[in-house]
Amino acid sequence: MAWAGTAGERGDAALVLVDDSPHWQPPAGPVRWGRLVTTRPGARCETWGVPDEAQRPRLAVEAEQLAGRINPGTGFVNNQYVMDLDQHPPHWSPEGAPPWGGLSGAGVLCGPLLTGVVAADRAHSGHARLNVIPTYVLTHDPAFRAALLEHGGGTLAGLEGVEFQALTDPAQTPGARPTPATPAALLEAWRQIVPFHGRHDLLAELTAWCDLGEFGAWLLHGPGGQGKTRLAHHLADLRAADGWTVLWPRAAATADQLAAVRYAARPLLVVLDYAETRTHQLTALVEAAAQHPGATPLKLLLLARTEGDWWRQTTTESRLTEHYLATVRTHRLAPLEDDPLRRSDHYREAAGALAAVLPQFKHPIGQDQGTPVVSALPDRDLTPDAYGNALTLQMTALADLLDATRSAPEHARATADEAEAVEDRLLAHERRYWRHHAVATGLTPALSIPTLEVALAAAHLAGAADRDQADRLWQRLPALADQPRDRRDCVTAWLAALYPPTTGASLTDRPPWGALQPDRLAERHAGRTLEADPHLADRLLDGADDTQIEQFLTVYSRAGAHPALRLDTQLIDLCVRRHHQLAQHIVATATRTDHPQPLIDALDAIATSPDTPRDTLAAIYDRFPHASHRLATTAARLTLAITRRYRTLAEANPDVYLPDLAMALNNLSYQFGGIGWRAEGLTAAQEAVTIRRTLAEANRDAYLPNLANSLNNLSTLLGEAGRSGEGLTTIQEATGYYRTLAEANPDVYLPDLALALNNLSTLLGEAGRSGEGLTAIQEATSYYRTLAEANPDAYLPDLALTLNNLSTLLGDAGRSGEGLTAIQEATGYYRTLAEANPDAYLPNLAMILNTLALRSDDLALWAEGLAAIQEAVTIRRALAAENPDAYLPDLADSLNNLSTLLGRSERWTEGLTAVQEATGYYHTLALELPDRFEGDLQRSLEVTAWLKGRK
Repeated sequence: MAWAGTAGERGDAALVLVDDSPHWQPPAGPVRWGRLVTTRPGARCETWGVPDEAQRPRLAVEAEQLAGRINPGTGFVNNQYVMDLDQHPPHWSPEGAPPWGGLSGAGVLCGPLLTGVVAADRAHSGHARLNVIPTYVLTHDPAFRAALLEHGGGTLAGLEGVEFQALTDPAQTPGARPTPATPAALLEAWRQIVPFHGRHDLLAELTAWCDLGEFGAWLLHGPGGQGKTRLAHHLADLRAADGWTVLWPRAAATADQLAAVRYAARPLLVVLDYAETRTHQLTALVEAAAQHPGATPLKLLLLARTEGDWWRQTTTESRLTEHYLATVRTHRLAPLEDDPLRRSDHYREAAGALAAVLPQFKHPIGQDQGTPVVSALPDRDLTPDAYGNALTLQMTALADLLDATRSAPEHARATADEAEAVEDRLLAHERRYWRHHAVATGLTPALSIPTLEVALAAAHLAGAADRDQADRLWQRLPALADQPRDRRDCVTAWLAALYPPTTGASLTDRPPWGALQPDRLAERHAGRTLEADPHLADRLLDGADDTQIEQFLTVYSRAGAHPALRLDTQLIDLCVRRHHQLAQHIVATATRTDHPQPLIDALDAIATSPDTPRDTLAAIYDRFPHASHRLATTAARLTLAITRRYRTLAEANPDVYLPDLAMALNNLSYQFGGIGWRAEGLTAAQEAVTIRRTLAEANRDAYLPNLANSLNNLSTLLGEAGRSGEGLTTIQEATGYYRTLAEANPDVYLPDLALALNNLSTLLGEAGRSGEGLTAIQEATSYYRTLAEANPDAYLPDLALTLNNLSTLLGDAGRSGEGLTAIQEATGYYRTLAEANPDAYLPNLAMILNTLALRSDDLALWAEGLAAIQEAVTIRRALAAENPDAYLPDLADSLNNLSTLLGRSERWTEGLTAVQEATGYYHTLALELPDRFEGDLQRSLEVTAWLKGRK
């Protein structure tokens, strides 16, 4: 007996060591331990045992299998489960003893999870119920855990949630993980072969975040191999040790299945890896969180290679996502090995951990790998920045160990930068295992090794949901197309033996093979294969479904990011040639991949090609996100191409196509403004107004809303061009139309009236009519307050911007105290919005901080004002570096205000530096648009003179 609990107590059970029975067959893998983690009744369970009721005289001991259900609330107070049996209770018992005598100690399983141990027949139940000791009671005892470890039961990483079995990715579950078939599998993050180190501050922040309780989400992003998944596993282990349930959802989990998360009654950490490719699951998890009672923590940890347009789109997809993801913390994971002086120690540590497990692999020719001597490994120059990546350092250690067991690997590519070549070195070792398994399964010599290597690349690039789809994939490869089905099935089996699918998935959900890990190895092999045969891409795309196309573009673009590969030109050419099939997927992939440039270049080429049909251009435009830094210039080019097509059509048939041309011009003016092409945007807006005015004169009911929309847009562009008088006349006309429309249909047009009043107030203020402007902005604010109360996700940003204008006009009216209150409210809203979605909201946060600094200056709150304007300058400097045409005027404005507040604080020299930088920018801007920027230039010169005089 390896361990025994206290008789008569809650843990009255025993752990028995069976070591001398010839009939005992130990389990093939580690035991998976579980517990009920919701309060949902009716959890299915079963148990096997040898109860007295099943025994008969003079016969061998007989077993009985009992099935039933557990309701988690029954026995809750006494930390006990109660199993309600399905079958009718027996009416016979020996000599008055309970019929279930002899069953105590039997394991109770919920699916594959050992969830409890039978204790006894439950009193007063008519033998229809059994008392069960939950596994969480047993595993709470340190002596029990120590006995498991001592006798080969392994470490207890945590208890799996019984109710979440259908959701769980088996690859992340210790008991369901496949045994590594090749050495590269040792680098899979979930195996945790190399000891975890570093990240202490971040880990402390994540732990504190978990301890806050209730719902929370955190986005952790960084390049492949930076250590995101490894960190998540370490955090998950720590949380599991504290009694949390950890869920890694499988990629195929549906929204209906993920809805079960809402029933979690214990602290739950959900880790969503590759979140940028699983946004539908993220949305489903947010919907589940919205229905969670909140009595226990529910935390969502998102792992992604990049934070960008995919994240902005997800956070604004619905009211729920915008609300629940508004306070998400985002963190870009820095290189783990950032200190070159410590890399050698970490390299040796990784090599030692890998060397300890490497002998479990038989050499492909049947020899033992042996135990490499870590001390004999060569000293390496690990100072290049590439070795700051944790995976690169560990791959180098593994490649060196494998090299030490044999002569130099064949086909290894020598490059000047060994860090870039490490994937090729490891792939050379993997090839030996590929060949060995091909011989063992009889695939060779009927199929050549190069053919199988192409099949492996095809599996990485396109994937397959089941064996039939795998066969269709092989049929697209010339060397396999003419082979019989059974031989193609052998290729599938060969792949599955090398990279097994996860064993915990059901047969219907299980893919035909697993993945070559780490991802960078799969990307490198796929990239090398595509380099050698660019036409492979066309073959794989013929007959591919949407899932396969998305995987193909993602892997192809990621492979192109490898410095050792030169794939961008091939990918661009492929996307342009097959744009009818790929266009919508190109847009989606470009917003989430960490190497989007070839996809963006392809979209540019498609948009500007005269051969691209107009309907295709329009369909691509509809796929573009509403706002995207990454795709802003491409969106402008695409809209310009659409406008040119409609212009040609409208010239030939104006009655039919003039409305479409006007809409395209209106969109074009918006897109041009977004990339700083103000003059071109103004021209497009003026033409749109001209056309829509003509249309509205002919059919007022149909086209007046469109005319009002274009007038509103035009007024903004006129104001930005320094033509405020014309802008004021234009917005007054638009406001009049919207007021009429809103009186007739407020549900539809009140938001438009509020927006027009906001723009009207700005232009009235610039015209020196601050009183009228204040009246207009107060009306707009009242409307937006009403709208935001009913729909905060949609209208809170608009309310915040209106409060910004209200603050400005209150300041102009000498009511700076009220103005400060208004801008402080707006700042609070925009801080929350920008934290959740910086791509969309940082520019406006900077504007609001700029206004906050001005109101603080009005009230002589110079320290507060200086802090606000310094933050605004920091944000606007970064934005202007990325897009000077759009953001340089804003940076100049904030620098000018910064110089004033530095002067108020008697920091004259710093103030002069700031205003001189602003003046330089204004000189450049005034040459381009004198009407717009001459006044700003003069103001900066006056501030310069003031600072020089005070200094």
